[in-house]
Formats: sequence, structure tokens, C-alpha cells
Amino acid sequence: MIITTINELRTYLDSQRKSGKAIGLVPTMGFLHEGHLSLIRRAKADNDIVVVSDFVNPTQFAPNEDFESYPRNIERDEQLATGAGADVIFYPSVEEMYPAGSSTFVEVVGEITKVLCGASRPSHFRGVTTVVTMLFNIVQPNRAYFGQKDAQQAAVLIKMANDLHMNIELIVCPIVREANGLAMSSRNTYLSANERTQAVVLNQALLEAKSAFENGETDVQKLIGIISGKINEMPLADIDYVNIYEYPSLKTTKEIGAKALAAVAVKFGKTRLIDNIILKNKCN
Repeated sequence: MIITTINELRTYLDSQRKSGKAIGLVPTMGFLHEGHLSLIRRAKADNDIVVVSDFVNPTQFAPNEDFESYPRNIERDEQLATGAGADVIFYPSVEEMYPAGSSTFVEVVGEITKVLCGASRPSHFRGVTTVVTMLFNIVQPNRAYFGQKDAQQAAVLIKMANDLHMNIELIVCPIVREANGLAMSSRNTYLSANERTQAVVLNQALLEAKSAFENGETDVQKLIGIISGKINEMPLADIDYVNIYEYPSLKTTKEIGAKALAAVAVKFGKTRLIDNIILKNKCN
């Protein structure tokens, strides 16, 4: 079932809530893939009603980014989401979410939003936290589901929910990968055959760093060098960032302690891909 207006969605969910049903929310920007479907299946296992938002959010795109060309196919999304267990696909227009005169934003400040994607896309997370707050207010879910591929986004949203005392459980699910190890992303459709082949290096480089860490290497700069060196073997790879931070705080560190995030953003042609891996001390 596709619902396009906030009032209709609220009416439907109010009736479900009065029946004592738990509601799960899976926020997406559509053009669903197996990564999204894994979140929907997890949400269905945990809740009675699953709402999948399908909304390409303009406020998280910079003027030179791919908002207009971002892949969209609501008919395909409805079929996939319903097959995975979604009860409702919330498919609002930009005007429905941002009526004329809208000027309110929700923003998490500090290092957590300034590093990694926050450094190269400075307005991005303000758009993410604003639209997710809107969705939380509209849906009022018991639980919301996010993917580990967007690890910084997940950390920012968990901090936002905690700081604002939101009574919602945020659940972060593992990265889903293609058979060759490439992290699933809607933007993978932009890749040429050669770019797709070379993009596999992201996961390979992160796994090499994880192996070095598990064999005793804790120096952040040396691990960054391992990742960067491997990625630079691919002639089409143009590194945006390779970095390692404490996780989930995303504080700068020179030596990995209990838990850290190794994260990369790399362009192949015009397509910017992100990937990451958690480095966790086995004693913790």
C-alpha cells in the first residue's frame, strides 16, 4: 500500500497503534536493493506494522550533487518492499515534506558531523537529521532501522535520538554486499562495468586493514596507509577520504582502543561510493 500524504499515514497508523500494534520504520531514499530489503525483513520480524519511507530528500544534497538524477522507481520499490514484508510505503512529494515557507532544521554539531562525509559534504547531515526527525514525528515508530554502510549517519542519528530524548529504539543492521564484496548501494547503478570491477577494492582494502589490526597493528596512520595503498592500485579510484576514528563518537585517535571505524569514500568516474569496517578489540 502506497500512502502519499502525512494525514493519511497518521490516520492509518493511529488505528494500528490503538490496536496495540508495534510499528517499525525503515527510512530510505528509494530505488531499493537487498540492503534495504534486509532492513525491512528485520523490521517485520520485530514489529507488527512496517512503514518504509521512500523519499529522495533534497536537503541532504548539495547544489552540485545528484539529486535530480538520483534513481527513482516507485513501482519497483513497492513490489520489492511489499515482498520483504512492508505494510506501507510512504511516498510523499517534496512539497508534502517541506511546505512553502519551511525554515526549521535539526542539527547535530561537533566532530561527529564534521569528519568523514561531514567534511566533504558540510550540509549533508543537517538534511539527514531534519528529515529523519520529520519521519519520527510523522510515524512515531517503536523502532527504526538503518544500515551499517552509512555508519557515520547511524552514529549521528543515535546521538540525535539520545540528545533529544526520543522514545525510539534505533537498530543498526550489517552491511549487505554483492557476491564480489561491493557494498550494495543505489548509486552502484551509475558504475560502468570497468568501474564496478575496480570498486571491489574498497572492501578488499578494508579487510586488509582489519587483518593487520587483528595481527597487532593499532597505529591509525599505518592502517590508513594500508587502506590507501590498496585502493590506489586501481587506476580509476579517486580517494575522497580514508580515515579511522573511535566509534561511535568519531573522535580522533592515534591508536585504536576498544572500537574504531575505518571508513572510505572514493570516486569511480562520477560515482562516489562509501564503505567501512569496524575494528574491535577482542578483549572488549
